[in-house]
Amino acid sequence: MSSLDKRSNIVGISAGFHDAAVSVVDTSGNILFAGHSERYSKQKNDQHLNDQLIEEALSYGPVSQLAFYERPWMKKLQQLISGQVNATNIFDNITLAQYLRKHLSSTASIKSLLSAGRTRYVSHHLSHAARGFQTSTFESACVVVVDALGELDTVSIYRAWYDKKGRAKYKRLWRQKYPHSVGLFYSALTQRVGLHPLHEEYITMGMVAYGNIAAHTGQMYDTFIDDTDKVTFKENLHIGMDPNFADGARNEDLAASGQYLVEEIINSIMQRAKHLTGEDNLVYSGGVALNCSANRNLNNYFKNIWIMPNPGDAGSSLGAAALAYGKKLNWEGAYIGHNIPGEYPVEEIIQELKTTGIVGVASGRAEFGPRALGNRSLLADPRGSDIKDRVNAIKKRQQFRPFAPAILEEHARDYFRGSTGPYMQFTSECRFPDLYPAIVHADGTSRVQTVSHKDNTGFRKLLERWYQETGCPMLLNTSLNIRGEPIVNDRADADRFEQKYKVKVCS
Repeated sequence: MSSLDKRSNIVGISAGFHDAAVSVVDTSGNILFAGHSERYSKQKNDQHLNDQLIEEALSYGPVSQLAFYERPWMKKLQQLISGQVNATNIFDNITLAQYLRKHLSSTASIKSLLSAGRTRYVSHHLSHAARGFQTSTFESACVVVVDALGELDTVSIYRAWYDKKGRAKYKRLWRQKYPHSVGLFYSALTQRVGLHPLHEEYITMGMVAYGNIAAHTGQMYDTFIDDTDKVTFKENLHIGMDPNFADGARNEDLAASGQYLVEEIINSIMQRAKHLTGEDNLVYSGGVALNCSANRNLNNYFKNIWIMPNPGDAGSSLGAAALAYGKKLNWEGAYIGHNIPGEYPVEEIIQELKTTGIVGVASGRAEFGPRALGNRSLLADPRGSDIKDRVNAIKKRQQFRPFAPAILEEHARDYFRGSTGPYMQFTSECRFPDLYPAIVHADGTSRVQTVSHKDNTGFRKLLERWYQETGCPMLLNTSLNIRGEPIVNDRADADRFEQKYKVKVCS
């Protein structure tokens, strides 16, 4: 390795489909930065890179390697098969260099990135796998990837381990291919219930608690599912469901039936994965891993579970960098985005909570992933009977949408039954729903975020102070964003939020 390489970074990129992102890893495996393009452009789910994001990534030092989260030729093949491209435009943006020159305006940024030399293109599903395994604590694991589609794969099962030199190794044991896709089924369901596919599946999941599972499960199975064990479907759901399917049905009932079938398929995938690998450790990745209702079943098959907090395509920018690095990354948490400097404003937040019950916080480094974890959050007292409606009104959300609690880890079992974790990835049953109505969904569950002693963060200190003041070890925690926009990134975003919604945002 040259002296330049020793002081240069690996930049991983995911872009061109939805939710573009960039990650920066140094040659010691430290994650220096990871950010979402949408947080800079203010265009939710922005599929393209922009100059501000790239400039911040480059501020961490020169680049020795570029890594892209999928193989463009394979992606073009999938798009050709699905009719998204034709023979006349199949060569458009076939290389990262072409893409950068088309979508970035800064000549200096383009030159800095391309100075790294040859770009490494990696398999879409392997980038999902690496982002999970190489940030986990496991020395070996079963890795399951489930998404809408990545090049041609839609489900992959790997065994992963480190060799004697500490290099990550992956052996694929089973896969399913396009057009058979759990993710496309759920996206088609999302469109059928009147929402935006590939963007609002989390709202579909929220509707489930208000539906009757039995209402359309049989009809949906007979119409769309071929074999749950083989993960095969009767139709190519990339084009969506027939809008007249179950005509007149309640959207909530359709959502409930679809969620039930998705859970059945995921259970089958996990059974197969356990049988093929014999591992107790599970790394789960891909966009479907954001379905926290389905995730509550994972511990039926595996003892130890790791879902990196950005399991979708944006997180694959880190997966691409991980593959280029080759070894275990030094994962220290999700706070690796843009920094708003200054001490976490614990006392200011406490006073505002005691006065109004609701407060925003924009402090420290932004979370990498779709869920706010305390640094770009709208916080509230979970005990108030009117809090849920007030927060939904501020964010202009559907009233049925649930909110998550963030709780001191040592108190989690006293208040919730079932799986919990630091990244809001599982639903569990609240033991005292009447006492904490703001964070309990219609089915009695909560998507819990635990904050441990090891998290020497401002958010941990805030929860400790709140507990001292009130005897309540938790706060309602939802993302700080203006409706239709991404999570707040910088202080200017926070000021706009404060002015628009008349809610104090502390930094």
